[in-house]
Amino acid sequence: MTATETGDATARDGATAVSGSTGPLREPVGPVHVSHTGAATASAGGLANTGHLAIDSFTLVQQAAPRTPAAWPHQVGVLPPRALSFQHRAEADQLRAAVDSGGTAVLGQVLTGTGGVGKTQLAADYARTAWDNGAIDVLVWISASSRSAITAGYAQAAVEFLAVDPGDPEQAARTFLAWLEPKAGQKPCRWLVVLDDVADPADMRGWWPPASPHGRVLVTSRRREAALTGAGRRLVTVGLFRPTEAAAYFTAVLAAHARHEPIDQIDGLAADLGYLPLALAQAAAYIIDATLTCASYRDLLAARIERLGDLLPEPGALPDDQTDTVAATWALSVERAGHLSPAGLARPMLRLAAMLSPNGIPSAVLGSEPALAYLTACRTLRAETGRRRRRLWGRRQGRARVTATEAAAVLRVLHRLSLIDHTPADPHQAVHVHQLVQRVVRDSLTPHQYNRLARATADALTAVWPEIERDTTLAQVLRANATALAHYGEDALYHKNGVHPVLHRLGRSFGNTGQVAAAVGYFERLADTADHRLGPRHRMTLGIRSDLAHWRGEAGDAAGAATAYAALLADRERVLGSRHPDTLATRNNLAAWRGAAGDAAGAATAYAELLPDWERVRGPSHPTTLTVRHNLASWRGEAGDAAGAATAYAALLEQTLRILGPAHPTTLIMRNSLARWRGEAGDAVGSAAAYADLVTDFERLLGPDHPATLAIRNNLALWQGKAGNAAGAATALAELLADQERVLGPDHPDTLTTHNNLAAWRGTAGDAAGAATALAELLEQTLRVLGPDHPTTLTTRHNLTLWRGEAGDAAYAAAGYAELLADQERVLGPHHPDTLTTHNNLALWRGRAGDALGAATTFARLLADFERILGPDHPTTLTTRHNLASWRGETGDAAGAATALADLLVDRERVLGSLHPDTLATRNNLATCRGKAGDAAGAAAAFAGLLADFKRVLGPDHPTTLTVEGSLARWRREAVDTADQPTD
Repeated sequence: MTATETGDATARDGATAVSGSTGPLREPVGPVHVSHTGAATASAGGLANTGHLAIDSFTLVQQAAPRTPAAWPHQVGVLPPRALSFQHRAEADQLRAAVDSGGTAVLGQVLTGTGGVGKTQLAADYARTAWDNGAIDVLVWISASSRSAITAGYAQAAVEFLAVDPGDPEQAARTFLAWLEPKAGQKPCRWLVVLDDVADPADMRGWWPPASPHGRVLVTSRRREAALTGAGRRLVTVGLFRPTEAAAYFTAVLAAHARHEPIDQIDGLAADLGYLPLALAQAAAYIIDATLTCASYRDLLAARIERLGDLLPEPGALPDDQTDTVAATWALSVERAGHLSPAGLARPMLRLAAMLSPNGIPSAVLGSEPALAYLTACRTLRAETGRRRRRLWGRRQGRARVTATEAAAVLRVLHRLSLIDHTPADPHQAVHVHQLVQRVVRDSLTPHQYNRLARATADALTAVWPEIERDTTLAQVLRANATALAHYGEDALYHKNGVHPVLHRLGRSFGNTGQVAAAVGYFERLADTADHRLGPRHRMTLGIRSDLAHWRGEAGDAAGAATAYAALLADRERVLGSRHPDTLATRNNLAAWRGAAGDAAGAATAYAELLPDWERVRGPSHPTTLTVRHNLASWRGEAGDAAGAATAYAALLEQTLRILGPAHPTTLIMRNSLARWRGEAGDAVGSAAAYADLVTDFERLLGPDHPATLAIRNNLALWQGKAGNAAGAATALAELLADQERVLGPDHPDTLTTHNNLAAWRGTAGDAAGAATALAELLEQTLRVLGPDHPTTLTTRHNLTLWRGEAGDAAYAAAGYAELLADQERVLGPHHPDTLTTHNNLALWRGRAGDALGAATTFARLLADFERILGPDHPTTLTTRHNLASWRGETGDAAGAATALADLLVDRERVLGSLHPDTLATRNNLATCRGKAGDAAGAAAAFAGLLADFKRVLGPDHPTTLTVEGSLARWRREAVDTADQPTD
């Protein structure tokens, strides 16, 4: 290189002028000195260099040109371009109405929210509007992702506004902030400083613009620590698009490219993307570029084999000058969270949350022992690397176990970085996380990590799921989380040994909280999946079929449940053998549902055959054997032998107390059954007293809100009513109903049953019209919740018909029972006990409607059916004989009725005992028929004896006792009048 003599050098604005002489250069070149040259002049903003270049040195003398401060109005920094189809949002109005609750102007505001919600666009809209309206003189926009970026932004503003030397950026920045301070005697400067995307509140330490009545500060950040909102700054949380905003935005973007899609698909896609503005923008770009429809894109999005990143534009094709895809939006926040204390736990905690419901995760799940174990296994030892790190991992893992306190702390870390919303005050739904954050986190996992995570999450859910779901809100949230997990991690929840327990727990929770139809649907899907994954002979597959059969029965299809259990029994005997406990359990369930389908005698016979097998396999004192004995006694009672059932339960209770103790649930169940069958055997007063004791014990052992406690209270009210206190029963049921609606919900089957019972006892207490009105309202609810063919719905129709008849509309009752009978024959079958009861009531109300002969004829036909189906001694058969005799009397054949009732009395005393209420009722009607047949004195004598027995059995104040007392008075008067009449 050859140097030549040069003259003066002149630099224009922002340039550098060099004047001097250069000579030949050799490499390497040492220091160069510039000397012996002419003058150099720099214009404003430039530098002029002058000097002489020597061979081994260079000396440079720089002279700064004079700078001119920018005139107002002036903008520093570049605002992001306005997004295509920008949506005006409520947050924009909130920013512009910058007044606090006391009416004072708020000069500092912080927009916070998760990545992709549109904070930057809202800030740019705010700044652009203020600038366009002439509301500000100075606008400074700084991309504030680091402290150095903030410093550089302030320094650039200082250079442009104050013409300071840029050589010391920090000093220049401080000069600019000092200039923003309001000063007396100076022209006020209306300024707005926007600090976009502050990554760490610590970066703002010392760099907050000063408070000024003429200045405003707007910060956007994903962070939400208190440090960002101190000193009078207001936090404005930016949420997701509203559904209408999302639809309008997506429609407008597509329309700009001459694309149109069905509104239902647009709405569905917006929901699939969680109404996240960034996701909607990028999905729209992908759909347009790939010429997809919304429906086809949704299909791709729903396919778990597709990663979210593969369904978004390439970084170079992002819309609106965006720099990150949705998949990359949260990466920096996750990385930063991992370094905050407690270090190394943010990513694994976010993974746990990514497998659960985005709409609310209980804090107990993420703080459970299985969750803590997973976090412990994933903890990062940041200070160690390589082989030493692996050695220390093995040694320290036990000592470095994550605590519940640390788990709670990491949730706060994730909250502060807007990766989750954490609300400790709502423990049932403490954690919310956007569904696309979850998707991105799941997409980052290897198959091994994914399966391990899914099983750990399932363990965490199972660990906190209470066996008895007293808290229905918690149960609902747990079901939502288990449903999400089953969707995201289904593959990991099946293994060669079976199905993870959380899948069973989810289905049982549906049923146990009254959602029996949902339980059926769930177990149908689970059975199909298990059959496909595990095979039809796998023990778990057979177990799921058992659950499905059970909930079919609970949903009202008792006959279908019995059929399903019969098929399951054959398969279990073939696969497991006839004496396997699962096979015996299936026989137990088959017998129960056969009984529920109407074959009480068959159920009793099946239990009698099953009992010896259980005793041989389990032993006579095993709890399961006791349960079989319990079921045998119950179905004997249902088959008509109430006294025998009561006797069997008394003996069984004694054994159960000895084996299990008084507080065992099985013992309480036995006491419940004994109380019931004592009442059915005729001792209503004793039954009510036994239930009163049971309620006290259930409340003490299980708590007042336990579903079993509520059920026992229902039984107590029932037997209080049967013991003669109908008004008391109605009051007790009204109180129970309020508690069930609070604990179980208004649509739970138990709640609906109590509604039914309350109406019935109100009617019995004298308000037949009120009972009918209540049952009409209940029927609408029952139809909505359970459907028209559910047994509870049919029972509600039965009771509504009854009480409308009792309210005076006998014709309606007769017509209503005729319609109900047709439906019950179709749904339950012609020989089901409920169908036969309706047939009985149809005949009764036909008689009350004026057709006494038709009623008698119908009862005669019914009697033949009952004797054939139930046997001559069944209580229902005896009741039908009673009704037949009574209606014969109504047709005018009082003598024939009396003869039939006398014969019936003998059989009822033999089967039920002389003091059973049904036996006493027969004596009552027999006495009446004798009086109507002309023997008033005999009727009076019969009623005198009957009254003493009613007082002893039911008490002197029971309504029936009072009715008998009135009949005695009547026939005594009739006898006197007859005696006073002259004889021929």
